[in-house]
Amino acid sequence: MSSAHVKEIAMTRDEKFMRRAINLAQKGVLKGQTPFAACVVQRDKVIAESHNKVLINKDITAHAEVLAIRLACQKMKDVHLFGATLYSTCEPCPMCFAAAHWAGISRIVYGARIPDADNFGFRELPISNAHLKRAGRLKISLRGGVLRRQVLDIFRLWQSRKDHRTY
Repeated sequence: MSSAHVKEIAMTRDEKFMRRAINLAQKGVLKGQTPFAACVVQRDKVIAESHNKVLINKDITAHAEVLAIRLACQKMKDVHLFGATLYSTCEPCPMCFAAAHWAGISRIVYGARIPDADNFGFRELPISNAHLKRAGRLKISLRGGVLRRQVLDIFRLWQSRKDHRTY
């Protein structure tokens, strides 16, 4: 199999699971939450997924990525998710990146970038996943910008709501 064919298969897989995260984020926005969602995938199967629940849970750590990782660990009955991919509508914040690292997640695939979230009013720490990877000398694979325009549409949907709130 050629490397171009392998890349095409990976792109198709990444887009499939990113679409799932986008749909989940949209459901969260329609419930009054923020435009973040995440899926943990292993062997082409979704193990766990969640949209952001910071506001509804009154828990600043209830980011979609952390919730999806928690659920995946519970389902797998282990704290390690070796070989799994985390799909997130937005580049994970340092807390979520650290949770993925500690869980042994192999890949992070995201749509929007931290500056995108910042542009919509979220108080993001301007520390990219690539910087965290370099600083920690980690082997985790990163792929950003997957279906970014569609993710930004969900951010705009969220922003159009009269009850939208940032944190």
